[in-house]
Amino acid sequence: MVLGSFAESLTRFRGALMAELVGQGYDVLACAPAADDATRQRLAALGVRYVDIAMQRTGLNPLADLGLLWRLAALLRRERPDVLFCYTIKPVVYGALAARLVGGIRVTPMITGLGYAFMGGGGRLQRWVSAAARALYRLALQRAHCVFFQNPDDLGEFRRLGLLPAQARIQQVPGSGVDTAEYAQMPVPAAPVFLLVARLVRDKGVYEYVEAARQVRLRYPAARFQIAGWIDENPTAIPEEALADWVSEGVIEFLGKLEDVRPALAACAVYVLPSYREGTPRSVLEAMAVGRAIITTDAPGCRETVVDQYNGVLVPVADAARLAQAMCSFIERPERVEEYARASRLLAEQRFDVRIVNRLIIQGMDLPC
Repeated sequence: MVLGSFAESLTRFRGALMAELVGQGYDVLACAPAADDATRQRLAALGVRYVDIAMQRTGLNPLADLGLLWRLAALLRRERPDVLFCYTIKPVVYGALAARLVGGIRVTPMITGLGYAFMGGGGRLQRWVSAAARALYRLALQRAHCVFFQNPDDLGEFRRLGLLPAQARIQQVPGSGVDTAEYAQMPVPAAPVFLLVARLVRDKGVYEYVEAARQVRLRYPAARFQIAGWIDENPTAIPEEALADWVSEGVIEFLGKLEDVRPALAACAVYVLPSYREGTPRSVLEAMAVGRAIITTDAPGCRETVVDQYNGVLVPVADAARLAQAMCSFIERPERVEEYARASRLLAEQRFDVRIVNRLIIQGMDLPC
């Protein structure tokens, strides 16, 4: 069983994994809340059976989460999967706890990033959320068979906090991978177009991206800055009014939520993700696969995607001035854009191809023959 908190992620991030499992002869059940018809059809085309589960993707509501635990336990008791593969915090925590209640299920969670609950410098609410998340992780992972991490920083943090059981196997994987055939290499346009694709929350570095765009446009008015994404249910979500103001100001072009990001990637010269922390950012992997120079932060998960001054530039977290400087460097030296684009494609093929990732995950699952 594959358990997620966002139905679209089943096909977007786990589709290739499930297709590989089906191809090897396994019965695969996918579970998430409120899949739309298109997602259900895509899962069916993969040969995957879908079961809906009511789940609040964000927030800590003890009564709602207790209900989720019992619903998951009932589902696992009915379906009796050999292996539960779960990702993101609520599926990992409550999926693993439900599997313990039922018994006889091998739990293989993936830590896809630590997010809001592990960000430093917050107020009382964030400290409470962080303490609760750590306690829940520690309890849930006690009997995990294999825990997958997407970067060494998250693994180190879990070890430092004592969240991992001594007996669990640990497997680091290069993110969710990217299908380098689906995301084929594309010519790099000559125009100075920068693109950010992300959930519109503070932690993705959206404010820094906009401020850097303002600074760059003072020197290079022809430079264009695009954002594709959506406003998320998150304490740090970007207000719609702020987004509208940026568009009215002319500092950014808002592309909305894209079902297929490849046309936007084809139209940009440089991909930018100024995130504060990631697991391994899928959007960067997609940009690398199509052959784009990358600007991202020297932060957990992000730094794994860029060899500084080889396929991109690493900048400090929350530093709009350094971000603007990196953007200007690509405008001033366009030959670097082409050079870094070729390097990105090579790294995507050698390190981040989805087939490499899926092989590691399936090995860690120890599936029955």
